[in-house]
Amino acid sequence: MSITPEVFDWDRIESKKGFGSGYTKEEMAQLESMYSETLFVVEEKAVVKGIVVDITDRDVVLNIGYKSDGLVALSEFRDLEGLKIGDEVDVYVENQEDRNGHLVISRKKARVVSAWNQIREALESDIIIEGLVKRRTKGGLIVDIFGVESFLPGSQIDVKPIRDFDIYVGKKMEVKVVKINNTNDNVVVSHKVLIEKDIEEQKSLILNNLEKGQVLEGVVKNMTNFGVFIDLGGVDGLLHITDISWGRVNHPEEVLKLDDKINIVVLDFDEDKKRISLGMKQLTPHPWDALTEEVVVGSKIKGKVVNVADYGAFLEIIPGVEGLIHVSEMSWSQHLRNPSDFMKVGDEIEAVVLTLDREERKMSLGIKQLTEDPWTKADVLTRYAVGTKHTGTVRNLTNFGLFLEMEEGIDGLVHLTDLSWTRKIKHPSEVVKVNEPLDVQVLELDVENRRLALGHKQLEENPWDTFETIFYVGSTHKGTINSKNDKIAIIELPYGIEGIASLKTLTKEDNTHSEVGEALDFKVVEFSKEDKKIVVSHSATYQSEEAVEKKSKSTSTAKKKTTKGDSEGNDSGNAASSNAPATSTLGDLEALSALKEQMDAAKG
Repeated sequence: MSITPEVFDWDRIESKKGFGSGYTKEEMAQLESMYSETLFVVEEKAVVKGIVVDITDRDVVLNIGYKSDGLVALSEFRDLEGLKIGDEVDVYVENQEDRNGHLVISRKKARVVSAWNQIREALESDIIIEGLVKRRTKGGLIVDIFGVESFLPGSQIDVKPIRDFDIYVGKKMEVKVVKINNTNDNVVVSHKVLIEKDIEEQKSLILNNLEKGQVLEGVVKNMTNFGVFIDLGGVDGLLHITDISWGRVNHPEEVLKLDDKINIVVLDFDEDKKRISLGMKQLTPHPWDALTEEVVVGSKIKGKVVNVADYGAFLEIIPGVEGLIHVSEMSWSQHLRNPSDFMKVGDEIEAVVLTLDREERKMSLGIKQLTEDPWTKADVLTRYAVGTKHTGTVRNLTNFGLFLEMEEGIDGLVHLTDLSWTRKIKHPSEVVKVNEPLDVQVLELDVENRRLALGHKQLEENPWDTFETIFYVGSTHKGTINSKNDKIAIIELPYGIEGIASLKTLTKEDNTHSEVGEALDFKVVEFSKEDKKIVVSHSATYQSEEAVEKKSKSTSTAKKKTTKGDSEGNDSGNAASSNAPATSTLGDLEALSALKEQMDAAKG
């Protein structure tokens, strides 16, 4: 049975005592079914559409098709300007009926749920979202997407380093959702991935059209000690520090700064590794091409010292044109010093061109050539004539002698044997040290080969001329055994002179052996002034002369003193030639005493 408004019996209703009491059970069930079909099925914890049916000072009344309307605080609609009756909005059903039987709904929660649904969909479908940068935070920015605050790390803002985050605050920015943390309801977004996608397309386009020698415009992206990275609009190239300028550059920041727009030329590129080498100095002519023809070997030029190394210094003539001043060309002295002793970076000096190769773009310079070579001076032959005396400075010690600097550029050699008449010197350090002064006499001069032979002992008379008259063969002297080896012993004789004796001649008259440190009488059996050699024997002092001659194989024929025919020294000469055992006379002692004083002074 179908009931329509036209057949509804209102008189029947009114004749009954209660509403609906005039219907049968079947009619009531049909009516309830018809009423239920007009109601919207509402699920809790879900977002539904609602229509604004009224707006008060505090609330907005919404019809969601449920048996009762819901109220939402007007403050939740502050983001919607011009809200009016009839508008459709999303709301979140919190509860179909509270304890007072009222429908509880919220637009704020609806927005949150809807936002998270959109965020998840954006992540799954790789959708680009437009967000609003609200503020700066540690390490990045806070971006509002769909009403949810998300984190944009600083490294994900752009492909190039960002130094000022504040410039993005308050601006809209397209981003992509890259991560959702459901536990903490955190969202991470990126703007860089959008740029990288565009860059990849630009990079492919740039690399496909790249050619050596091509001139491009780029932006300085990053600077290091070895060069500069240039952004070519999606792909980076390296501008090495040596290709920035023809002149010397110690650090790129001397010429360039970050974000500079510069023109560069492609020097080389690797398509597989996508490496691009760039140059900037190649866009200007090489400075060597501008070097004037007046610069030739032998000409004088001025420049600035731009680098000092252990082996020399580099002089910049004009930016990009440098010459090397080797340390050997800084002074006429043969003793090389550190170039920093002569100059430092920044000094402006004059030099002479020694070699010049314009094709290879190389130049060697010298500064010692600005002064006269001391070996070519006119007076060198007279100043250093043989026999002249000088004082020099010890510059170097060797096993065979020492080098003495007489003046800058002129050195002389003092051989080990020319240091002392009497001392047996094994190394010059026993006599003198480096940088100490030393008096010498010129023994030989060879200007052509720049050689000067010097002697120190020649400043004194040769004592061996005197020793020849004292330690003649057959003379007896007191001596001390200094040392012994398997064959010979070293005997210290008067006045610091050393003699040698074979071990078998050390046997004493009672057939006992002499020991080191023992003082005995010794007789001279051989004397050589040329070799500065004195051979002595103790046994010869108590044996007959014939026995000594038979036993001593190394003894030379005894020298006999003869009358010299002059008025001086006859007595001493005759005394030296007598057969009686000879000893030092009073005259000898006086002469040697004076000689000893000279020798002691020399040693001191």
